[in-house]
Amino acid sequence: MTAIDPITFAVIKSGLDTIVDDMAYAVMRTARSPIVRDVLDYSVTLCDAKGRILSQAKTVALHLGAVPDAMDVIVERFRDDMFRGDVIVLNDPYDGGMHLPDIFMFKPIFSSKRLLGFSVVIAHHCDVGGRVPGSNASDSTEIFQEGLRIAPMKLYERGLPNRTLFKIIEKNVRLPAMVLGDLDAQYATCNIGEREMLRLFERYGEELEAYFDRLIDYGEELTRKAIAGWPDGEYAFTDYIDGDGFSPAPIPIVCRITVKGDHLWVDFAGSSPQVKGAINATLSFVKSSTYLTIRCALDHDVPNNAGVYRCITVTAPEGSILNPNMPAPVAARALTGYRVVDTVMGALAQIAPKRLMAAGEGGNTVVAIGGYHGPECKPFILVDMINGAWGGRSDKDGIEGITNPSQNMSNLPIETIEARYPVMMEEYALREDSGGAGQFRGGLGLVRQYRLQADTAVLQLRADRHEHSPYGLFGGQAAASSRNLLKQDGEWRVLPAKVTLEIGKDTVIRHEQAGGGGWGDPASRGRDSIATDLANGKISPARAMADYGFEAEPKADGDDTST
Repeated sequence: MTAIDPITFAVIKSGLDTIVDDMAYAVMRTARSPIVRDVLDYSVTLCDAKGRILSQAKTVALHLGAVPDAMDVIVERFRDDMFRGDVIVLNDPYDGGMHLPDIFMFKPIFSSKRLLGFSVVIAHHCDVGGRVPGSNASDSTEIFQEGLRIAPMKLYERGLPNRTLFKIIEKNVRLPAMVLGDLDAQYATCNIGEREMLRLFERYGEELEAYFDRLIDYGEELTRKAIAGWPDGEYAFTDYIDGDGFSPAPIPIVCRITVKGDHLWVDFAGSSPQVKGAINATLSFVKSSTYLTIRCALDHDVPNNAGVYRCITVTAPEGSILNPNMPAPVAARALTGYRVVDTVMGALAQIAPKRLMAAGEGGNTVVAIGGYHGPECKPFILVDMINGAWGGRSDKDGIEGITNPSQNMSNLPIETIEARYPVMMEEYALREDSGGAGQFRGGLGLVRQYRLQADTAVLQLRADRHEHSPYGLFGGQAAASSRNLLKQDGEWRVLPAKVTLEIGKDTVIRHEQAGGGGWGDPASRGRDSIATDLANGKISPARAMADYGFEAEPKADGDDTST
């Protein structure tokens, strides 16, 4: 065994963290599509030669816990068929992927003939074909409707592009320039990871592998130490999805966490069977959702690597919404991942109450508008992911206008929407009274209102929390429910949470997002905090009275304060 020098260990750990963050910035700077460049729906990581995660960037956490399962497929499939210059891609949910828009890219890193590790980039592509623009509809009924399935195969072989695969991709997507441009961004980023990993190897030589092993062991040790401090026992929680778009019946997500010594078992037995709509989630994605939620309950100095996963066993029944069988559709599986996060968080709150917040907005809402515009019938696909609010915490209110903790994404600027798409943004605002009351109030959800400028388009809405509001904790109240509304010919009507339909020019689409749940008894909220919320328009006088028994004084002319 190589003797582990603590200073060298710290330098290598920090070096890996810096490499993955540099990779993340490279994707942002070089991507073509707004969903990658502006919304930041992508992830990067470095793995060792065994496919174990060494370090991951501050990107979409929901992606990264699925990398181990994808790496298992890559290593098994190409164990004796990997060479310098190779690049392997996949997106098939039933062969290592999560859903079709998320294309995984792996570049094995060699020094001479020695495999050192893998540079990995995952990006959500704006379109991969299928029956609807954006390839992300919640009302598909089988995987074959959702777009182009890419089994694990080489996009580059010994540095040479696979022109057949590139041409297949180009001919099967609606926006080939953007899709191929984003693939180029992934490729350039993989090259950066390779270059910097080789620099580490040049500096530290073969002993680098011993430090990689120690880094993963270190992640495991810190995680086990934290779990060992939690009380042994079994902790259960159930949350619900409103329906799958075909049936309004509530869909239960049931989580049972068993703490025994320094290990966690997370079992989802009792959750819904797989459903007709496309909100089924692969087991790899469920694992990722579970890992990241548990990671939220650990200290900040625990490294985000494969050592954390060693301490957690995740199981879900085969044929369930959390482990579906082919050919179940999975395009809108992110929604189910968010509810897994909320459910695991509800169970963990019983174990480590000070470390977990109340439920947030329920995960981002997806508003997709796609079609053809102008005399040249130019295709357009807007995929707007609305990131809203956190729940209240043990010592702070929830934050608004922010990414869900599972994502690290960004709201698409309305200026970008209006500049790139035939859509006018009529409102973008915080939603008054949407946060759950509590000693620490939940954050406010967002309102987005769109007016279509093209003659026709296909609208896809993937929302939730219409019927089952984000929960509060320890006496905190649930948040307001979300709503979808459509205005045609001057008349508003309420839409279901999940819907796909054709719309015409001047149709107005409005989404009112749920807020975050409250934390703690509302009776304990400070009077100054209530007055500040009133002054800032976050709560109305009626809600101040109903939730807190706080009566606002009438405002004098020109006076914007309440007491």
